[in-house]
Amino acid sequence: MTRSAATMRDVAGRAGVSIKTVSNVINDFPMVRQETRARVEAAIAELGYQVNITARNLRRGRTGMVGLAVPELNVPYFAELADSVMKAADAHGMSVLIEQTGAERERELAVLGSELRLVTDGLMYSPLALGQEDIEHLDVNYPLVLLGERMFGGPNDHVTMSNVEGARTATRHLIELGRRRIAVIGSHPGEVVGSAALRLEGYRLALQDAGLPFDPALLAEAGPWHLKTGADAMNALFDSGVHLDAVFGFNDAMAIGALHVLHQRRVRVPEEVAVIGFDAVQESEYMFPPLSTIDPGREEIAETAVRMLKERIGGYDGAPRLVLTQQHVVARTSTIG
Repeated sequence: MTRSAATMRDVAGRAGVSIKTVSNVINDFPMVRQETRARVEAAIAELGYQVNITARNLRRGRTGMVGLAVPELNVPYFAELADSVMKAADAHGMSVLIEQTGAERERELAVLGSELRLVTDGLMYSPLALGQEDIEHLDVNYPLVLLGERMFGGPNDHVTMSNVEGARTATRHLIELGRRRIAVIGSHPGEVVGSAALRLEGYRLALQDAGLPFDPALLAEAGPWHLKTGADAMNALFDSGVHLDAVFGFNDAMAIGALHVLHQRRVRVPEEVAVIGFDAVQESEYMFPPLSTIDPGREEIAETAVRMLKERIGGYDGAPRLVLTQQHVVARTSTIG
């Protein structure tokens, strides 16, 4: 008998049980005796029976597919987050439908009410354009796990990184290496809630811890956190004439853009200017010199978000949960030589 020809009836006959018992084993119902379960599982393996996952999910009123909405896949962090989410979901027997919002308010709102929600069992949602004043929009009638740091205190489970502590760790790393004029690339003037605001807070706390003054002249603004904006901000710092001996890019892309400008201007890294980023994307390890960075726990974010969403899909109705992942510095040549 070929693998494709095996049916549930064949498995039942081989194991000497009813079709209902085979179904109970496949669906992992707990009332099946261990000896019977082992016999059915052995028959499944021998016959090469393959479960029709689509049919099983439809019987349960589910599709087996979950959504992931992110701002931009051309930003390495979100691309790698999507990859981690897909791997975590696959381990739980789920597939992932990925949507890009472009960090545009109307598209972020549209995702929440999209017809695609009819074919996904739940959504992992990372907004950038929405803010705390939009929290009411998260009150949806399907399982949703919030990612990122634009909104807090909503009716959903929430998984995010420790932005303040991560930035504090990055700045402290530079200070412990003797750097005193640490420039920031990626500030968003006026932002109260969001990655830029939280990472700036961590930066200021580290300066305060070390008794160093805060100098606004060392803050370089950048809109979208891309390679080009990092390079442009680094050029702006040099053109302003401000003295600096280190750079903290609020993400790896901007730090890599800064490295490019430092090379162009024949500035030695790290001898003259040390550079650190944030996100621990794969490219950071292969830059010249290799880029020091903060690992914010991306794998933990993905695995936790998938697990929490699966629990909600399965009927868990406890109070909303907030999880902050662990972060640590990855020290490489761009800071330690």
